[in-house]
Amino acid sequence: MGNGSSKKTLLRETLCDHEKPINCMAVSEDGSIVVTGSDDKTARLWTAGSQETECLGVLKGHTQYVTCIALTDEYVLTGSADCTIRKWDPTSCDCVAVYEGHEARIIRILCTGEYIFSASNDQTAKTWVFDVPEYDEEDSETVSCIKTFEGHSLGISAMIFIPGEGNDIVQDEDERYIDAGDILITGSTDSTARSWSFATGKTIKIFRGHKSAISCMSSDPEGTVLYTGSMDHSIRCWNIHKGECMKVLEGHAGPVLTLHVVNKLIYSGSSDNTAKCWVRNFDFCGNTYKGHLHTVTHVKYHEGYLFTASGDACARAFDAKSGTLKAVFRAHTSAVTCLCLLDNFLYTGSSDGTLRVWDASRSTLESEELQFELEEENDDEVQPNPELDKFEKKLERYEDDKDDVDLSSNHLKPPSTPGQERPSRLLAPSPTPSGRSRLSPSPSRLHLGRGPGNNNDVPYFPEELDL
Repeated sequence: MGNGSSKKTLLRETLCDHEKPINCMAVSEDGSIVVTGSDDKTARLWTAGSQETECLGVLKGHTQYVTCIALTDEYVLTGSADCTIRKWDPTSCDCVAVYEGHEARIIRILCTGEYIFSASNDQTAKTWVFDVPEYDEEDSETVSCIKTFEGHSLGISAMIFIPGEGNDIVQDEDERYIDAGDILITGSTDSTARSWSFATGKTIKIFRGHKSAISCMSSDPEGTVLYTGSMDHSIRCWNIHKGECMKVLEGHAGPVLTLHVVNKLIYSGSSDNTAKCWVRNFDFCGNTYKGHLHTVTHVKYHEGYLFTASGDACARAFDAKSGTLKAVFRAHTSAVTCLCLLDNFLYTGSSDGTLRVWDASRSTLESEELQFELEEENDDEVQPNPELDKFEKKLERYEDDKDDVDLSSNHLKPPSTPGQERPSRLLAPSPTPSGRSRLSPSPSRLHLGRGPGNNNDVPYFPEELDL
């Protein structure tokens, strides 16, 4: 572990324990633990919200890189390119269950309490029973999947679970008691989203309209409106129960890669190097957040500020209302792939393999010294980045032939079987998957972030920036 600082001492800590790029990050419900997943096939647990960040343990067992993470009150769940999901006891770092059945890398996982939902590049989503006998590596048995949702023609890139109101409890074919109103929604690189009945496993509605792959999804806190971001540069707003498109939000000049719904607003990030704010009830853009030199891979609202992660190796903080740039968190040497906020701390993971902890307190972001430094930087001439032209050409090729795009995990048409090396990349994804505490049935807690809403706002991007 090492320490460093910028002019305004924004950087508090640099943690170099991972041996390869960090792909994903999640936060425990009580905000005491941050978990990171990496290309080094491990996940690591870190203390959060304290003056000094320490590694609490390493989760070892996956045979390929870790793609996504979800947390409950008692366990950590990880998905991997080895096609499995593992459940871990965070106190001992022991693997207590392995869920096998997918035929390609796991893209998303979320937990609703009794069940785990997973989405994969094998074109399916699956449901697993959460509580299973402890896993014994000497005598391992496949944990049976109770439901498989089939219908997409390409890999699934996003997933949301919307619980019913608890008024219509039925028994499924396996005599399990399930709320008939429970809905699973999946978005795919086949350009469609689908809603599924959890009770029957059947498709309810197909959301058609996008002209290219769906890369991210979110919903309103009430679970009545679905928002989908696409490689076709647009955001669509859907009536979930009718399956009808109500609005199309156009304004981005590149693929929309991340969505974050907060109250009456939608925040989006794109490969056009901007983030935008949209008013949910209207079809216009209220703000554009500029200054990024590359793709915006992640957006997160926190206490009046919009924080962004970018392929230009920086995170940024903007005044969410005015759009004014308040801080640039600059220290990473490659793309920032994931971020989270806890109180006054910003945590960023990067393709450079480091986890960095920053001062994101209001007093720091509003300091005159920091604003003066930003003005000085803006006066300097920005040097052109040769990677940008190269990247734009790649995007054009992806849009011309979307069937060759694997939005789920960084590269084109990789093999679906484990045991093969991950290709070199130019821009890594930042999956911070949705999930709900086992003891928290509220729909507003279905995500791991600290803001409201049921978010699946993680970008899926073909390649990783190599700065």
